[in-house]
Amino acid sequence: MFKIKTYNQISVKGLERFGRDKYEVGSDIGHPDAVLLRSHKLHNETLPESVQAVARAGAGVNNVPVDDYSKRGIVVFNTPGANANAVKELVLAGLLLGSRGIKDGIDHVRTLHDVEDAAELHKMLEAQKKQFAGNELMGKTLGIVGLGAIGSLVADMALALGMEVIGYDPALSIEAAWRLSSDVQRAENLPSLLSHSDYVSLHVPAIEATHHLINDDALSQAKEGLTLVNFARESIVDPKAIVNALKSGKMKGYICDFPEPDFFGRDDVIAMPHIGASTAEAEENCAMMAANQIMDFLEHGNVKNSVNFPAVSMARCEGQRIIFSNENVPKVLGSVLSVLADYNVNVLDMMNKSRGDLAYNILDVERMQNGEVIKAIAEIEQVISVRLID
Repeated sequence: MFKIKTYNQISVKGLERFGRDKYEVGSDIGHPDAVLLRSHKLHNETLPESVQAVARAGAGVNNVPVDDYSKRGIVVFNTPGANANAVKELVLAGLLLGSRGIKDGIDHVRTLHDVEDAAELHKMLEAQKKQFAGNELMGKTLGIVGLGAIGSLVADMALALGMEVIGYDPALSIEAAWRLSSDVQRAENLPSLLSHSDYVSLHVPAIEATHHLINDDALSQAKEGLTLVNFARESIVDPKAIVNALKSGKMKGYICDFPEPDFFGRDDVIAMPHIGASTAEAEENCAMMAANQIMDFLEHGNVKNSVNFPAVSMARCEGQRIIFSNENVPKVLGSVLSVLADYNVNVLDMMNKSRGDLAYNILDVERMQNGEVIKAIAEIEQVISVRLID
């Protein structure tokens, strides 16, 4: 029986993925095999030694101490793409809010509650509506920084609206490149994208390399009158640089999902309370994907959508399966195979991949008679974790 500890309110559809015959799930589980969470911060918590995997029902993992868990051989999963449609739709709303006088018009109408005559109200609004005129998106250029699951959907949406689309992503994967429309123009670098875009939408993760990616220097190279949309992460932009660009007129507006004190009182900033992925459908999709990844790992040792381990998946053979992680240095796999040879254990199939300082291995073996094999593998100096799946 596997034990899953949950934090936050996890979608019922996700929890239902865990069959009761194999899983015990709850928020008060002791000695769990895996942890499933949304936004709960784990940095100040000590996970039991029993934990083998942590799954974040969402894309960002800045609430998880990934480096610390890697040293313990704990696989950290996220759910890229599960909330992509929800974010894409809000990006569309942001683009429309940034191009038309929608919010100002609505706010103005709310000030007219004392006008009781409908004919007078309509006449008044007809005369006043020109102050809320805006621009259409069709024919404008949208620059997209980050062309992963969300960025590619935003690109398709913008093309369907008749916009020109420029993309920039120095870490574009082969899978993402295949998914991307051939109508998306490629920018060689961020300054080039900023200088040619009427609108820019950010879709990169919050990592050290993207911290304050949008700063004074970057915005100085932007096209005059830029509207910036950020439904990715707050740390990607320098809020003071945003205010400086708005004050100078370099930027026309900033629409984001991350309010900052610097933005309060500014009519040219529309800040939402981090609701990009806050739809019932997105929460269900994230929870189901996270649950599926946990089950595939616990039951078969397969790793998909991990932020710290390599992607490894192998069909099961008869017999037993050994999975282990190790420091990515030479001769570790050879040492493990030597242990198996010493105990006369025959290997049926195997897969080994590495990622940075970590390596991960799946070995299918004939059924073992000696229970000391796993203990002997665990004693190899560079082996971080090892588990037998029967």
